[in-house]
Amino acid sequence: MNTEYHFPISSSTASNCTVKTIRDESVGTIKDIMLDTETGEVAYVVLSVNTGFLNLGNKLLALPWEAFDFHGHQRDVIIVKVEKEKLENAPGFDDDNWPVGPQHEFINSVHTYYGFERRRALIE
Repeated sequence: MNTEYHFPISSSTASNCTVKTIRDESVGTIKDIMLDTETGEVAYVVLSVNTGFLNLGNKLLALPWEAFDFHGHQRDVIIVKVEKEKLENAPGFDDDNWPVGPQHEFINSVHTYYGFERRRALIE
Protein backbone atom coordinates (compact mmCIF):
# COMPACT_ATOMS: atom_id res chain seq x y z
CA MET A 1 0.00 0.00 0.00
CA ASN A 2 1.38 3.39 -0.98
CA THR A 3 1.12 5.79 1.96
CA GLU A 4 2.88 8.64 0.20
CA TYR A 5 0.65 11.67 -0.23
CA HIS A 6 0.94 14.09 -3.13
CA PHE A 7 -0.77 17.35 -2.43
CA PRO A 8 -0.21 21.04 -3.11
CA ILE A 9 1.71 22.91 -0.43
CA SER A 10 1.46 26.63 0.20
CA SER A 11 4.60 28.68 0.63
CA SER A 12 3.44 29.71 4.12
CA THR A 13 3.00 26.04 5.10
CA ALA A 14 6.46 25.19 3.74
CA SER A 15 7.95 28.12 5.68
CA ASN A 16 6.47 26.79 8.93
CA CYS A 17 8.00 23.32 8.51
CA THR A 18 11.29 22.15 9.96
CA VAL A 19 13.85 21.13 7.35
CA LYS A 20 15.91 18.05 8.23
CA THR A 21 18.54 15.94 6.50
CA ILE A 22 17.82 12.32 5.67
CA ARG A 23 19.81 11.54 8.84
CA ASP A 24 17.19 13.45 10.91
CA GLU A 25 19.47 16.45 11.57
CA SER A 26 17.56 19.71 11.88
CA VAL A 27 18.89 22.13 9.27
CA GLY A 28 16.60 25.14 9.43
CA THR A 29 13.51 26.44 7.67
CA ILE A 30 12.42 27.55 4.25
CA LYS A 31 12.66 31.33 4.15
CA ASP A 32 11.28 31.86 0.67
CA ILE A 33 10.43 30.24 -2.62
CA MET A 34 11.72 32.17 -5.61
CA LEU A 35 9.76 32.09 -8.87
CA ASP A 36 11.14 32.41 -12.37
CA THR A 37 9.11 35.29 -13.81
CA GLU A 38 9.64 34.06 -17.38
CA THR A 39 8.49 30.46 -16.92
CA GLY A 40 6.34 30.73 -13.79
CA GLU A 41 8.17 27.76 -12.25
CA VAL A 42 10.05 27.60 -8.98
CA ALA A 43 13.54 28.94 -9.64
CA TYR A 44 14.96 27.88 -6.27
CA VAL A 45 14.13 27.52 -2.60
CA VAL A 46 15.85 29.73 -0.02
CA LEU A 47 16.87 27.70 3.02
CA SER A 48 17.56 29.60 6.22
CA VAL A 49 20.17 27.56 8.06
CA ASN A 50 19.81 27.28 11.84
CA THR A 51 22.34 29.22 13.87
CA GLY A 52 24.94 26.67 14.88
CA PHE A 53 24.09 24.07 12.23
CA LEU A 54 27.32 23.29 10.42
CA ASN A 55 28.82 26.27 12.30
CA LEU A 56 27.45 28.51 9.55
CA GLY A 57 25.61 31.06 11.68
CA ASN A 58 22.71 32.83 9.98
CA LYS A 59 23.28 31.82 6.39
CA LEU A 60 20.86 31.54 3.48
CA LEU A 61 21.32 28.86 0.85
CA ALA A 62 19.65 28.64 -2.56
CA LEU A 63 18.70 25.05 -3.41
CA PRO A 64 16.77 23.53 -6.32
CA TRP A 65 13.15 22.54 -5.66
CA GLU A 66 14.17 18.97 -6.51
CA ALA A 67 16.53 18.92 -3.50
CA PHE A 68 13.54 18.68 -1.14
CA ASP A 69 11.14 15.87 -0.27
CA PHE A 70 7.80 17.43 0.63
CA HIS A 71 6.01 14.07 0.88
CA GLY A 72 7.41 12.69 4.11
CA HIS A 73 5.55 10.94 6.88
CA GLN A 74 5.49 14.04 9.07
CA ARG A 75 3.49 16.97 7.74
CA ASP A 76 5.58 19.52 9.65
CA VAL A 77 8.96 18.23 8.36
CA ILE A 78 10.53 18.67 4.94
CA ILE A 79 13.56 16.57 4.06
CA VAL A 80 16.50 18.08 2.21
CA LYS A 81 18.09 15.40 -0.01
CA VAL A 82 21.60 16.85 0.23
CA GLU A 83 24.48 15.53 2.31
CA LYS A 84 25.61 17.60 5.27
CA GLU A 85 29.07 18.06 3.75
CA LYS A 86 27.58 19.51 0.56
CA LEU A 87 25.60 22.02 2.62
CA GLU A 88 28.72 22.92 4.62
CA ASN A 89 30.58 23.91 1.47
CA ALA A 90 27.63 25.49 -0.31
CA PRO A 91 27.86 29.07 -1.48
CA GLY A 92 25.43 31.16 0.52
CA PHE A 93 24.32 34.71 1.16
CA ASP A 94 22.88 36.75 3.98
CA ASP A 95 19.64 38.70 4.42
CA ASP A 96 21.24 41.93 3.21
CA ASN A 97 22.93 40.45 0.15
CA TRP A 98 20.53 38.38 -1.98
CA PRO A 99 21.68 37.18 -5.42
CA VAL A 100 21.39 39.77 -8.18
CA GLY A 101 22.41 39.84 -11.79
CA PRO A 102 21.56 37.36 -14.55
CA GLN A 103 19.16 35.02 -12.77
CA HIS A 104 19.35 32.16 -15.27
CA GLU A 105 23.10 31.92 -14.71
CA PHE A 106 22.59 31.85 -10.94
CA ILE A 107 19.77 29.30 -11.17
CA ASN A 108 21.87 27.06 -13.41
CA SER A 109 24.82 27.30 -11.00
CA VAL A 110 22.57 26.28 -8.09
CA HIS A 111 21.36 23.19 -9.96
CA THR A 112 24.88 22.31 -11.08
CA TYR A 113 26.35 22.65 -7.56
CA TYR A 114 23.76 20.33 -6.01
CA GLY A 115 23.69 17.92 -8.97
CA PHE A 116 20.02 18.30 -9.86
CA GLU A 117 18.91 18.72 -13.45
CA ARG A 118 16.89 21.84 -14.06
CA ARG A 119 13.32 21.23 -15.13
CA ARG A 120 12.37 22.72 -18.46
CA ALA A 121 8.94 24.19 -19.08
CA LEU A 122 6.83 22.16 -21.49
CA ILE A 123 6.24 23.93 -24.77
CA GLU A 124 3.22 22.86 -26.81
